[in-house]
Order: sequence, then structure tokens, then C-alpha cells
Amino acid sequence: MRVAVHQGPFAELPGAVAASGADLVVAAEMITTGYHIGARTHELAEPADGPTAARMSALARETGAALAYGYPEADGGHVFNSVQLIDNQGSRLANYRKTHLFGAIDKDWVAPGTEAVVQADLGGVRVGLLICYDVEFPEMVRAHALAGTELLVAPTALMSPYELVADTLVPARAYESQLFVAYANRCDTERELTYCGRSCVVAPTGEVLARAGAGPELVHAEITRDALVASRLENTHLADRRPDLYRGTTA
Repeated sequence: MRVAVHQGPFAELPGAVAASGADLVVAAEMITTGYHIGARTHELAEPADGPTAARMSALARETGAALAYGYPEADGGHVFNSVQLIDNQGSRLANYRKTHLFGAIDKDWVAPGTEAVVQADLGGVRVGLLICYDVEFPEMVRAHALAGTELLVAPTALMSPYELVADTLVPARAYESQLFVAYANRCDTERELTYCGRSCVVAPTGEVLARAGAGPELVHAEITRDALVASRLENTHLADRRPDLYRGTTA
């Protein structure tokens, strides 16, 4: 699978997808509206099958690329910080709601999701979804690995001065849980926040296959099951786990 990460504004997403030549294009957290937007989160929220989803489905069909994008989801009187995965035929495959809310930016405006592992099969690859702060909890990534996720997709809105998360923590998550990670960050500014870019695609070996800088960019990487199998044979973290020792230690 050829994976592309779009680090740039929503207005540039259609052109980036069309030019990417990718099987899957991953865009940032809340890319459709902006992230640090306060009450506008509720004003701009849409159902998972709303007008923006229809636009993304049409874009996928037109370009032949699957899409994963962040947006504010309205459902049953609640608003969630969500990511939706759409296949290259325009079908909605999976929708994940951010479970670990980051500070007042999230907690004041969105409800937490309640489902830890959301996955879908895309082109023969088992794709899992998380959002931003979720990746900073090793339990979440490990839960995906144990559930069979091969490629973990994580739209994000990481701001300075937390570049350490993109540069160090994300590769560590890929290595310790033996899966590919596609991490798509913002690179603009909102109010007092400056988003730091540094989007990446990381192999289960911890190797950074593609890395963006601080500005708008589209980066690509090839991921293969052979590479995943080889890494898991060499780095046997999952096989060597001792769950009997961990009971009661993660609460």
C-alpha cells in the first residue's frame, strides 16, 4: 500500500489527493473545520454521513484514493472529535471518536468516545484509527496491535513545543507494538497555538519512512505485509508478552 500524509489546509486536500498517486491519504485532526475553534466546533459539527462526508466520498471516487480525515461529528445531541475512513469507491468504512481528550480545547467542547479499537480492512491491510493525544497512551496502541491492526492512522493537531511526540514517541509506539503508523499533523496557527508539522509514516522497526517539515507538505511511503512480518520475527515484543504478570497493574 502506498500511504500519503497531507500536512496542509483543507482547501488544498483535493489537489493533494489527486496528485498523490496514493492508495490512502491521511489528513489531520479536525482538518475540515479547524481544531482550536471553541464554540464553532458545535456550529460546524456534522453527522458521519453529512455533507462533508459526501464530498470526501466523491473525492475518493474521483481520485481512486482512500481517505482518512478528522472532523467534528454531531450525533444524538453530542459532538465528538472524530476521524472517518473512506475507501477508494467512496464507501464509509469506519468512524472513530477520540477517547482521550486533551485539556480544555477538547473537554470544553466534545464528548469522549467510548470505543478503544476501531478498525477496517482496506486493500488487504487492517487499518486502525486513533486521534492525536490517544497515541500518547501506550495501552491504546498496544490494544490495536493485539487486535490485529497493521497500519495505525492518527490524524493529529500537535503544537509546539511538543515536537518530541512526533519525533520520538510516535516511532517508539510503532516499534514497541510492531505496526506501521501514519501520523498526520497540522502546520498552521490557531489563536495562541502554532502547530509543529513533523507528520510521518513509521515502520514497525521504528524507521521513519517519510517525514514532513514544519510547513505544508505531502509525504509518501510504501508499506508491505512482508516488512511487517519480518519486523515481528526480529522484534518479538508481541510474542514475548507475559499478560499473566500484568493483571491489575494497568488500572
